[in-house]
Amino acid sequence: MDTEKLVHYHQEGCVGYIVFNRPPANAYNLAFHLDFEQAIQAACADAKVNAVVIKSNSNKFFCAGADIKEFQSNTFEQNQLMVDKARQNLDAMEASDKVFIAQLEGHTMGGGLEIALACDVRFAADKSFLVGMSEIKLGLIPGNGGTQRLTRLVGVATAMDLLLGGDNISPQEAKRLGLVNKLFSEQDIQNQVLQFAMRLGSGPALAIAATKKAIYAAADKSINDGLALERNLSDQLARSEDAKEGFLSFVEKRPPLYQGK
Repeated sequence: MDTEKLVHYHQEGCVGYIVFNRPPANAYNLAFHLDFEQAIQAACADAKVNAVVIKSNSNKFFCAGADIKEFQSNTFEQNQLMVDKARQNLDAMEASDKVFIAQLEGHTMGGGLEIALACDVRFAADKSFLVGMSEIKLGLIPGNGGTQRLTRLVGVATAMDLLLGGDNISPQEAKRLGLVNKLFSEQDIQNQVLQFAMRLGSGPALAIAATKKAIYAAADKSINDGLALERNLSDQLARSEDAKEGFLSFVEKRPPLYQGK
């Protein structure tokens, strides 16, 4: 594990970890997103893992979004390079066969929330910190998928309220609105995230990837196109070695040993 990087990747057993490491707030710049890109690529290429946890070295901040001071002093062209890389990174996470899990234990704001929204699952500590996107207060809108992914999660009315107001909310409110999947105590969140990730890590990689693909298709396909995709994916899986192993292990009353084939 290269702790000198602003973002680094390491693997523990069947779980991958991407860790933000730019104190004090993990405010990101181009160098951050270049390291983030390498970490995402390493995670996606790691055949040992199905699940990747994104977390912070800080218990105060998950990520505060773009480094505003650096953003303000840069040229438009310099900032655009960073924004383009951020967009590529979040799109790569969403397109990956891996399940990305955001472990939120501190302030998750602006572009930091956009990173969490691009994850497939969001777990948060049941404590006091801020969650929100305040770009409108800077005369901007979220530019890394925030308007689109937030709306798909919480609906038009709630997204309008959050984005037009630009106010931050608590993780408890984020859970109520459906932005966060589950809340866990500060003492238990790491263990709960690990248990969830390990279940995926030892699970059937082909079925996990197909599930993710089918769920996301529901957001932008007609019901008929979505059902056609589901049938195609389901039929492919039925012919897989993993499906045979799943049935056999059930009959033999033993844990399955999936091979991703």
